[in-house]
Amino acid sequence: MQTIDRGSAGSPRVAIVGGIHGDEPAGVRIVERFAEELPPLDPNDDRVESDGLVRLILANEPAIAAETRYTDADLNRAFPGDADSDEYERALAPRLAAELEEFDAVLALHTSHSAPPPFAIFSDLTESVRRTVTGLPVDHVVDASGLRSTTLDSTIPHTVSIEVGRQGSEAAVEFGHEACRAFLRVHGAIADEPPTFSETVVVKGDEEVPKGGGEPRVHFANFEAIPEGAVFAEDDVYTHRVEEPGLVPILASEEGYDDIFGMYGRITGALRPPGEGDLRVYPRDDSEGTGESDGARNGADR
Repeated sequence: MQTIDRGSAGSPRVAIVGGIHGDEPAGVRIVERFAEELPPLDPNDDRVESDGLVRLILANEPAIAAETRYTDADLNRAFPGDADSDEYERALAPRLAAELEEFDAVLALHTSHSAPPPFAIFSDLTESVRRTVTGLPVDHVVDASGLRSTTLDSTIPHTVSIEVGRQGSEAAVEFGHEACRAFLRVHGAIADEPPTFSETVVVKGDEEVPKGGGEPRVHFANFEAIPEGAVFAEDDVYTHRVEEPGLVPILASEEGYDDIFGMYGRITGALRPPGEGDLRVYPRDDSEGTGESDGARNGADR
């Protein structure tokens, strides 16, 4: 793990983490760019705990060097980890968590094989998280609070993950760099221009959609409403026909994952910018995608 500390225009302590997965080079390149662009800390400055700081982290250096997702275990499935583990990533997780202790805001960078648009992810909605999400140039944020509890954003306070684009693309690097500048801006770490905020649609992550084998086919794009009765995805084993209205795909991909087509989500409301009402997600006025049914989400024909 490589940690690079840089100066901040304000008092908050914020961090950007790239390279959680070693085969996602956009996050690595973005962190390296900010290491060059942001002012270095003055080694003679008597800093105190309350002083502002931008911490840049390249998390999984062996996996980055090998250009592979991980060496022993998926780091973003290994938190809180075990310092005594023989698995590299499981032992790395508590070290990474320690580097982010008591930070005011954290942004974790990811890419995927799924199609655009980019989107954010949170597991614990704090005021800092709302500020980050509504300050990012994304239209959607996934509420992952009901999914895994082993990710960085589910274990480190005030953390937002962001999927910045297609894995290996230049567009992901450029968008991710822009998104990180927005993140630094809304938390006062850079003062190049005033921050901008916008309402962000919240999609509650529901369940993973399994993949079997043979030729995979996905028929709906991310966050596109799937009509009741339509087939979302299929292969030689599964036909995933949606049996209720209001579901949208998240991380939909034919080839990106070995065992899933992505997951289902449901639009539950939106986040207002800071200072505009309650911290809680508030329901949208339109009825599309706002159902609260806990029943079965799809039928799988084996």
